[in-house]
Amino acid sequence: MKKIVLIIALLSPLFTYAQNKPSKKKGPATYDLIIGTYTTGSSKGIAVYRFYAENGRLAYLSQIDGVTNPSYLTLSSNNKFIYAVNETPKGEVSSFSFEPKTGKIELINKQSSEGDDPCYIAVDKAQKNVFVANYSSGNVVVLPVNKDGSLSKAIQTLHADGHGPNKERQEAAHAHMSILSPDEKYLLYNDLGTDKVNVLRYHASGEKPLEPASTPFVSVKPGDGPRHIEFSADKKHAYLVTEMGSNVYVFDYDNGKLKEKQTITLLADNFKGQTAGAAIHLSPDGRFLYASNRLETNEIIVYAVNQETGELTFVQRIPSMGKNPRDFAIDPTGKFLLVANQNSDSIYVLRIDNATGKLTPTGSRLDIGNPVCLKFAPAQ
Repeated sequence: MKKIVLIIALLSPLFTYAQNKPSKKKGPATYDLIIGTYTTGSSKGIAVYRFYAENGRLAYLSQIDGVTNPSYLTLSSNNKFIYAVNETPKGEVSSFSFEPKTGKIELINKQSSEGDDPCYIAVDKAQKNVFVANYSSGNVVVLPVNKDGSLSKAIQTLHADGHGPNKERQEAAHAHMSILSPDEKYLLYNDLGTDKVNVLRYHASGEKPLEPASTPFVSVKPGDGPRHIEFSADKKHAYLVTEMGSNVYVFDYDNGKLKEKQTITLLADNFKGQTAGAAIHLSPDGRFLYASNRLETNEIIVYAVNQETGELTFVQRIPSMGKNPRDFAIDPTGKFLLVANQNSDSIYVLRIDNATGKLTPTGSRLDIGNPVCLKFAPAQ
């Protein structure tokens, strides 16, 4: 009995230490902010900044110069590669290696985009193909990805004929976005020129990976000009922002089929000036939707998302703090929204109220030439 008491006495401090042992806390969340630009001004290419999610602070990491108009970017699922369009009359697509710890970017190779003025790029999770939307020539192109991250020449080009009622902007097809569905069974591409969201079946390993879906498109109001689309996390809804009409469309989504259920404007009551809807993103928790509007508005508009129906309710409109908010990004923690003001050479950091979705300026500003695309990557 004395031996048992002695053992318990000796082990007691160990039990106490184990119970009261300080837990290892993770450090503050940090990310790389990768910035695509137009290089017609002071910018020379792609820049990388470290973003600190605990306070919204940005710190310079690196940049790669000599990259012409990398106006839209995408990252591979393993964060080792960046793909960028080179938005020029005879467009190109560039592949880069990427080191998240240092932010270092190195060019791997370039290929023709097989079209004019490419404005959007996406890559599948398996790193098999890249998809490019060429705005001026109105076509969508598939380029295979090699094991080293480099791009091969295009293997498929698709083009839809047609036009819209606006003779200046919609004289022909103008592909503005090429995005995979959440399950990657379909590729959707928005055509500003024909007022359609086109739907294509995607077969990753096929010689011709894309073919028209059983329901090949859905149309929006003539003259609205579809621009960008965003899927809900539950894959049941899709949200489309239109450039010319400055509207947001809410669709029910099911296996490649889109069914319109709501349209809501970006504009304030009785607004009569010039506008141009731009970017659209959901908060990480899916409770709020944000969209940017340009020209004479220069705003971010906030909507609450009904979690059952997907429908939107207006919450707030707030100045973008600059001119032409072409893109914005929400950090993965959902605490901050960063808006890229193309024509005032600035990125502003806005704080998100997680309860209401509302935005407030933090006073943090980054000066950079013609920012037009923002992407976050984990800082490994």
